Amino acid sequence: MTVTAAEHPAPERQRHIPGEPGLWVFLLGDMIMFSVFFGFVAVLHGRHPRMFRASQQALHPDLGLLNTLLLLTASALVARGLRQLRGGGPARTLPWALLCALGFAVVKGCEYALVIRDGHTPGSNEFFMYYFVFTGIHLAHLAIGIGALTVLIVLSRRPAPSRGRLLVAEGAAAYWHMVDLLWLLLFPLFYLVA
Repeated sequence: MTVTAAEHPAPERQRHIPGEPGLWVFLLGDMIMFSVFFGFVAVLHGRHPRMFRASQQALHPDLGLLNTLLLLTASALVARGLRQLRGGGPARTLPWALLCALGFAVVKGCEYALVIRDGHTPGSNEFFMYYFVFTGIHLAHLAIGIGALTVLIVLSRRPAPSRGRLLVAEGAAAYWHMVDLLWLLLFPLFYLVA
């Protein structure tokens, strides 16, 4: 008697929420906090559109776009590295993701230096206060993300990861993607919205 695949389908992979559930509470809280920040900037834009546009001209959208590309590339590399890690192989793309993250920090530091050199500081007006505070908070999140990527790289160098190590790796990747998402909202808010 021959048994067909239709009679005995392959077992389905068990689906789960990546990482630890507590991390998702933290990520949600962080996103809510940034949503409030975005609301402040939207109100500022509505109340002072000329000041907002004039201040926006002092930023460097080319550097903001470069940083956007660096973070999008890093996120793609993190996703690929996590897939490699789940497959039991080495996650060769993660060091490149870390390099992109470090590149973001360098570019942002250069932009801060250029904006300050041009005479714009957090005390110049409300736009620059929000710009420096919110992009600074994002930069702090990026620094934590760099630590998370470093943990991912260390985990990827060990043989076949245990369930616990995979949860840590998934959590680190989820945090990294949140850092990317926050920038994808900050970039148009400060650089593009006219």
